[in-house]
Amino acid sequence: MFKSLDHIAIIVPDTAEALRVWRDRFGFPVLLSEVVNNGTVRLTHLDLGNTHLQLVEPLAAGHPLARWLAAHGSGIHHFCLAVEDVGAAQSELAALGLASNQPQPHQGTGGKRALFLDPATTAGVPVELTGR
Repeated sequence: MFKSLDHIAIIVPDTAEALRVWRDRFGFPVLLSEVVNNGTVRLTHLDLGNTHLQLVEPLAAGHPLARWLAAHGSGIHHFCLAVEDVGAAQSELAALGLASNQPQPHQGTGGKRALFLDPATTAGVPVELTGR
């Protein structure tokens, strides 16, 4: 079911400032940047060669990611695995001893759908799945 590592996500308070580090200092080119989930989150993908670095900037003060950022500060938020079909993967999770903490997939980047797994089933590690 799991095809590859899709991205590593870091949560940031300001994408422009984060780009000065990851794009300008490290030299990772920007692949795309878009605002998703009804204008509440900006997702910016940089090319690491064999995977992406995703900068996640919460844009709405009441959004759960804004609360996470306030509590934890900038840093690694999750890693994401590519699957063919998020809905099909969600229906297969229980057989693997995994579970989702979302009833429905959410909008990811580039028209993909995404779904977070319940950290209680991943040894506390935040894991996201993405695909069509």
